[in-house]
Formats: sequence, C-alpha cells, structure tokens
Amino acid sequence: MSAAGGSRVQRQWLDVTQASGLGGFVNTQGSAAKDYIIESIGGGCAFIDYNRDQELDVLLVRGTTLERFRRGGDSVVALYRNRGDGTFVDATEVARLSGRGWGMGVVVADYDNDGWPDFVVTGLDRNYLFHNQGDGTFTEISEKAGVIRRGVWCTGAAFADVDRDGLLDLYVAGYVDLDIDRLPRRGSGSHCLYKGQEVFCGPRGLKAAPDALFRNNGDGNFTDITRQAGITEAASPGYGLGVVAGDFDNDNLTDIFVANDSTPNFLFHNQGERQFREVGLVAGVAVDAEGRAQASMGVAMADYDSDGWADIFVTNFSEDTNELYRNLGDGSFADLTWPSQTGPISWLFLGWGAKFVDYDNDSWLDLIVTNGHVYPEADRFPGGSTYRQRTLVYHNRSTGVFDEVGDRDPAWNRPGTGRGLAVGDYDNDGNIDVLINQADAPPRLIRNETSSRHHWLRFALVGRNSNRDGVGVKVTLETPQGRRTTERLAGDSYLSSSDPRLHFGVGPAAVIDRVTAHWPSGRVQTLTNVKADQTVLLEEPLTGN
Repeated sequence: MSAAGGSRVQRQWLDVTQASGLGGFVNTQGSAAKDYIIESIGGGCAFIDYNRDQELDVLLVRGTTLERFRRGGDSVVALYRNRGDGTFVDATEVARLSGRGWGMGVVVADYDNDGWPDFVVTGLDRNYLFHNQGDGTFTEISEKAGVIRRGVWCTGAAFADVDRDGLLDLYVAGYVDLDIDRLPRRGSGSHCLYKGQEVFCGPRGLKAAPDALFRNNGDGNFTDITRQAGITEAASPGYGLGVVAGDFDNDNLTDIFVANDSTPNFLFHNQGERQFREVGLVAGVAVDAEGRAQASMGVAMADYDSDGWADIFVTNFSEDTNELYRNLGDGSFADLTWPSQTGPISWLFLGWGAKFVDYDNDSWLDLIVTNGHVYPEADRFPGGSTYRQRTLVYHNRSTGVFDEVGDRDPAWNRPGTGRGLAVGDYDNDGNIDVLINQADAPPRLIRNETSSRHHWLRFALVGRNSNRDGVGVKVTLETPQGRRTTERLAGDSYLSSSDPRLHFGVGPAAVIDRVTAHWPSGRVQTLTNVKADQTVLLEEPLTGN
C-alpha cells in the first residue's frame, strides 16, 4: 500500500509482550461475570523515564476484586524498568510503590520541578500521588499533597499549567458516585438491561461523581480550586472518563476536554486568571453531528491535518461511531467522522485508548485505537459485536481521509480487552511503539518495525521559566513538505500517559529548515538546519520574547 507522496512502505509490527518481560502482569478487574459497573472500565498505562537513563520504563495500573477491595485491595500499579536491551524487569518493590486499592488511570509529570518525573494513579475512593525521590524510589503523598479525593471514583487525569505560573496543576475526572456496599445488581432496573440481556447497572440511573481541578501551590502541595475556577457546576452532570489538557484555540492558555460516558462531553475554555467556561455544545464537540450525546471513553488531541490547529478524536461505545472533530480555527469544530472514513469501521467496536502518532514517519499523523466490550455477554448479542476486539490502525492519506489497516498485520488482528493505550519509542530506534493495558489479561507491547526511508526528529524538553517538563510547549517544524506542530501533553488517550519526548516524522527531509518552540512562559526559541534522525535536547532560554 502506498503512503502519502507515493513512496512504498512496508508496515510491520511485532508483539513482544512475553519476550520483553511484561507478560507476567495481569490487570484484574473484578469477576469474569462483570456483575457490577466497577469491574468494567480500568486501567491505564504509561511510559516514564523514572531513573533518567534515557530509556522509557513502563507503568501498568491494576484493579482488584470486590472481595479483595473490602480488605484493602491490591497494589494499584506496577513499575517495569527498561534494561536497555529490549527487556523489562519488575521494579515495583524496589521502587517502594506500596499503594493498595482499586487502580484506574495514571498520569506522569514532574509536578514539583525537581527534575524527576512523578505520577498520579487514580482509583476507586481515592487517588495516589507518587513522588519521585531521585534515588529509584517513590513516596506516596496524595493525602499530604491534598489530591487524595477520598470517597470519589476517579478516572482520567491530566497535568497542565493552567495559569502559566511555571507549576503543573492537576485535573481529575470523576465517574460514578458509587457506594461499594450498596452496588446495584445486574438486571435490577431499566438501566441494567442491554438488548434484552441482564447486564451490570449504569452509568445511566446512577449519580455522577464530580470532577476536580487542583492548583499547584509550589510547595509540593495542591489546593482544590474547582468551584472558584467555574468547573464544579458544569462538570457535576458528567460521567467523566478520558481527559486531555491542551491549547485548542492558540491563545497560549491551556483548555480542558473531558470525554463523558452517556452525557455530553465538556470543553472548558480557559479565560485566564484561573477561570474556565464550558463551551462544548457551542464548539461542537459535546455531541455528535446529529446532536446525540454518546458514551465516550477516550480522547486524542493533535493537529492531524497540519493546519496549525489541534483536532479532537473521541472513542465511543459499540453500535455507534468514534468521532473525529476537526478544529476550524474560530473556536468551533466540524464533525468529520464520516468524510474522514474513521467512522464506518468503528461501528461494532467499543473504543478506549486512542493516540495520534506518525507510525511510519511520513510526516502525517496516523491514529491507533484499542477496543474491547464491557459486557461478556456481547458474543451472544445480535448485530455482530464481540467481547474481545482487535485494535484499529488508521493510516493518514494526507488528504483528510484515513485507511484502516489493522486487519492486515497479525500483531493487530488479534482480539483482546484493551483499555489504556500509550505510545513511545521504548527501544530508541526512531519508530513509535505502542503499549496497551488489557482488562483481566496481560498487557500488550507492540514494537514498531516499520521499514522505510523516512526520517524522524525527537525533542527532549527542559523548561526553565516554564514547568520543568515543558508541558504545554508547542514545537513547529518547517520542511519543504510543510509545517508540523505538536504540543507536549501530560495525560490523554484513556487513563494513560505517553512518551514525554516530542516525536516528529519528517518524511524525506534529512535536514529540518527551521524549528520553533513556543514555551508556556511566552519564550520563543528557534533552531535552523537541524539534522534528522536524532533526539535534540531543547532547553528553554532564560531570556527572550
């Protein structure tokens, strides 16, 4: 199959889960019967270079069972250290990751600007903030730091500097207000039936849990500013799952998108001064083109058509389409689900994690979506849906249209119970690899072995006036093929966090004419004649624009 520009590309992926050493992990999510909603939606995953050896390590979040949760639960996260030879070793115990409960999602960033990446694990009845001690170990400090959220079922999360003070703030979505001792049983009401079959109850018919926005105080702790920021009243009705924080309207202020299950999605527009206004309906991303609220799970944000404006892709329930919203640059989006051809193939799939990624380095962002149903009974439903489902891989033609090619590669054409999805170049070969956490099964690590003549360029970011991780920086590359802009995000997809380095495929360009970095502080940095096929350390200048 020909890629954009007519060059012939051999696409090849390899499932290296067992060979890499990740195959021993299992993300337990309740019982096999899935009698209760809590057993259906976890968990996330992340790439993190926790020991700063330039090798991406892996975080995998796990749940537990109801019986074990009542006794304290299981370890909510496992850490696997990258040995640098393609294999990983379980470093959870050595790293002192002792948090127990029912884990959901994970987001990674250096929230205290000490140069070491920290991470938050969201969960049932609480969150966990693991502070990196810089010696290979972590300390869990969520209660002291003020982000624990006891009694709330927390799901998606994102770090972002919402007030441009150089400190990373934290947004955490809430899902269902759930009493673990009074769980509605399957088949006990009108919201506990699907296609005539008794299934677990919810989320419809259950009370939604509120979202929260925490301001970073700069002393290692956070303050809940949800109500003051204008988030509380707008967010209360939503069953929040996927979250992404990024600058959608290019005003140098970070906005927040929340994918809500069975209720309209939220787009919180940053007004400055730590004030937000919910504009999802006005912007055209709250519902589909027919005005229907969907059961949304995950979200990907990127400029897939290279027009300088970040677009949004949202995954949804089966017998519905995933939605692609193109940013029109005027504060609104157009639903291009059908014109882009991303919609039709997704109809029978139940989507979770999703990422825009240029997997063949042809300079156009492709799209990967992991899938899996929530009802084990799905195999018996009329209509053709299944419980275990394969991953969708969309190749960007560069014309606004995508070709779904996942069924052509054995690594992808295998059904599973996908949930969280993260991307990153764990073997540092210039090709982006994919990590998927599955429910009640080992994860999947898919190594990208694409062979082509295309070049790439990657940036490791160090903020000075901005936050240390460079979250929110926008980097633009200019080549004869055009301009490509990518923003550094911390938390997106579904309950997951990807490679902190910014990766660009640059096609045939062996040298990039111009690189421009717009830092959250307002500093602008320019490089010229940058050679491709390398990782460039991009340090924010202390002076400048």
